[in-house]
Amino acid sequence: MTAPTALKIRHANEADLEAVNRIYNREIEHGTATWDLEPWTIERRRVWWAEHSDPLQPVIVAEDGAGVVGFAYLTLMSRKAGWRFTREDTIYIDERGRGQGVGAALLGALIEEARAIGVRLVVASITSTNEVSIRLHRRFGFEMVGTLRNAGYKFGEWMDTTYMQVDLGVTRGELRVASSE
Repeated sequence: MTAPTALKIRHANEADLEAVNRIYNREIEHGTATWDLEPWTIERRRVWWAEHSDPLQPVIVAEDGAGVVGFAYLTLMSRKAGWRFTREDTIYIDERGRGQGVGAALLGALIEEARAIGVRLVVASITSTNEVSIRLHRRFGFEMVGTLRNAGYKFGEWMDTTYMQVDLGVTRGELRVASSE
């Protein structure tokens, strides 16, 4: 696997939302990395963007000479204060970027983002048949911690999700959360 030439990883901005939505909607319609069943409108993506404008939930994109080729982000596992040092990672790659190191570049950058904001544990919930994503996460030190059997239903099939995690070690300090539900 080779990284594409001129691949740039950067923080996402509002101008990226059309590309992010296009990549995500293709996965809804043709893949199982998401269990969403209906494509997102751009209005829904803007609501998502507002929820991820918090620097403690960063969104990054990978772009090549033709534009955005993938995106990734960290999400709170829970708004309960005890979970403040844990995030779930999410990565989506455009078809033209698959098998070219885009996922590795995004996951590596996302882990650095997690360290920078003081996250200790990063969790991945991966459709169990997604061997590429499972291998990618293993390369970055993630270990399998469990499987939820028949957790989702898409394309007429029951699907399992594999949970993986990587412990980044002791954090630098306290993180805030949106609420203390």
